[in-house]
Amino acid sequence: MVFLEFERPLEKLYEQLEKVREVAEDGVVDMEETIQELESRIKQTRKEIYSDLSGWQRVQLSRHPERPYTLFYIEQMCRKFVELHGDRYHGDDKAIVGGIGNMDGQTVVIIGHQKGVNTKMRQYRNFGMANPEGYRKALRLMKMAERFGFPVVTLIDTPGAFPGIEAEERGQAEAIARNLIEMAQLRVPIVCAVIGEGASGGAIGIGLGDHVMMLENTWYSVISPESCSSILWRSWDYKEQAAEALKLTADDMLGFGIIDEIVKEPHGGAHSAPDEMAKSLKRQLKKAIVALQEKDIDQVIEERIAKYSAIGRVENAG
Repeated sequence: MVFLEFERPLEKLYEQLEKVREVAEDGVVDMEETIQELESRIKQTRKEIYSDLSGWQRVQLSRHPERPYTLFYIEQMCRKFVELHGDRYHGDDKAIVGGIGNMDGQTVVIIGHQKGVNTKMRQYRNFGMANPEGYRKALRLMKMAERFGFPVVTLIDTPGAFPGIEAEERGQAEAIARNLIEMAQLRVPIVCAVIGEGASGGAIGIGLGDHVMMLENTWYSVISPESCSSILWRSWDYKEQAAEALKLTADDMLGFGIIDEIVKEPHGGAHSAPDEMAKSLKRQLKKAIVALQEKDIDQVIEERIAKYSAIGRVENAG
């Protein structure tokens, strides 16, 4: 079990609980009452910690190494999933996965960032930072979904699009921009969910949708707190202040009208009860898809364009 900095009080309680259970296993002393008391204290401490998290603490939770990623959610939510590969231009980007899935009888095309569950896989997946071929693969799958009338589900979890020279040489900005214009006009419902980090163009490249939701302990912003801190203060030391100033939490995004829904996480974060989190996310995704399918597709597209046109505010200086 991995504990974050602000979870230190929980770590100490778990250490005590483990020692008491070791004593209880010896069978010499009855420790049942002590175990129950510690479990109660853990539950209460967790509730206190998670009742008032700061923006930076939510950023930390979104990056928790045990947090479930896209392929876990797909496995839990779909009876059957067939992954599809390649953009038909350059190659197959491992940072973005996608394919056709069966979600309780509803065929959907699911696309999402995949970070990797260990060091080797994180390197293989490029830490969830997609190259242009990843976004072009995503677009190819979206156009296939349009051809067959399948709803599109995207799961967003990336620290940003890959910033390497080779990515720029292959048209990183163009690939993301193309996705935006195509998704704005796609003639099938699009439901997006931020399941971890939602950073910059890397997130919005598969994030334009009719219904956008965020898990409770995720963030969505044009820049990470660390990068913002390094630009404004020339140091990462002010990342906590930057996180608050950026207004990047799910509550902030809902207030700004950028997302439509917040999906609650179990106490302790999605990683504390991943199966429960997957069931909750699946329930909300299905609900959103059904609501969109009840509308005429022309109305869906019109509302989609109006939604994004209304985001932000422009003032003319007289």
